[in-house]
Amino acid sequence: MRHFRSLSPAQTGALFYRLPVELTAHSAPELLAVGLGGTLYTPANRPNLVKDVLRQRDFGCVSMVLCLEDSIPDGDVLSAEEGVISALSTLASRGESLPLLFVRVRTPEQMLSVARRAGAATEVLTGFVIPKFDNESGVAAAFLDALHIIQAELGLDGDSPGAGAPRHRLRIMPILESSAVIHLESRAAALTNIYTLLAANRRDILSVRIGATDMSSAFGLRRSRDLTIYDVNVVAGVIGDIVNVLGRPDGGFVISGPVWEHYSNTERVLRPQLRTTPFARPEEQELRQRIMTANLDTLIREIELDLANGLLGKTVIHPTHVALVHALSVVSHEEYLDALAIADNVNGGAAASPYGNKMNEMKPHQAWAQRTLLRADAFGVSAPNVTFVDLLEASMA
Repeated sequence: MRHFRSLSPAQTGALFYRLPVELTAHSAPELLAVGLGGTLYTPANRPNLVKDVLRQRDFGCVSMVLCLEDSIPDGDVLSAEEGVISALSTLASRGESLPLLFVRVRTPEQMLSVARRAGAATEVLTGFVIPKFDNESGVAAAFLDALHIIQAELGLDGDSPGAGAPRHRLRIMPILESSAVIHLESRAAALTNIYTLLAANRRDILSVRIGATDMSSAFGLRRSRDLTIYDVNVVAGVIGDIVNVLGRPDGGFVISGPVWEHYSNTERVLRPQLRTTPFARPEEQELRQRIMTANLDTLIREIELDLANGLLGKTVIHPTHVALVHALSVVSHEEYLDALAIADNVNGGAAASPYGNKMNEMKPHQAWAQRTLLRADAFGVSAPNVTFVDLLEASMA
């Protein structure tokens, strides 16, 4: 898979200074973690998961989660498991290019059962998503133990896969959403314990995800379409602490942005958050109206704030959200030249930026530069004078 693969050569030639690289389950984990983009959650009880996966692939989705947890009723779990296993088997038999696929499970026992029943079809899986992950009750360690059993049974417990086994290591993406992480009195210890556990199992961790819906629920809150998650102060505080403990450049993990849960038009209380200035041409004004009508202008603002707060990618629950996450993840030509200039000067100093509009300090900005260059690999670099509006217009056409 490659981001923006649905665009024509003429479009990518006009929009990109540098194209995104190809992403597969065999890619370096640090690149995969950054390149997940808008990870689309699909309830595992949907009647035709194979069709859903292939359709979203064709629309540009690069990562998907087949969810066996909160998105389906308890009574549907067994039939949904069968649906997941059947879908994995069918997708494996087709031999087609697929999004990076994950299964969100409820328990370690369910993860073991699904993997064992899927057998060789796990070759189309990138890994599992683990809900309510913390190290206080021992459940987190139990999930990792289950993963290690799966890896051993598939011949993936060493550095090289065993003969006849899937050729990539299955990994997990833990979701931080438990009360121990949410509540102030236990948060510091819980996050420190989570970091210790994840660091000890680094090869098994792809990225860390944030469960903002459960965080809001812990306080009896739900944000409206007019507010970003950063406007909900108690939740924003948790996110900041998660980045502080788990997202540091030296030894940290990639952390993805929390879910945006709105997707249909409702009455507005606050005015739109999308400036008219970037939408200069008449056809772009029409795109701006479509974005606001579909409740997407505040999502754009939230994605911008995700990036500003050190989060990469986002959990999404509607296909229309994917293109927004990807367009806003592309590295601008100006950012790319800054990152190259900084990365090439590890000995320090300061200099005017290549665009001549800011000061680049070589040592303080090194971590930013390295992260930006990795994001450039995953999402590409826009051509000079190309804005996110141009990328959105092409992606949402």
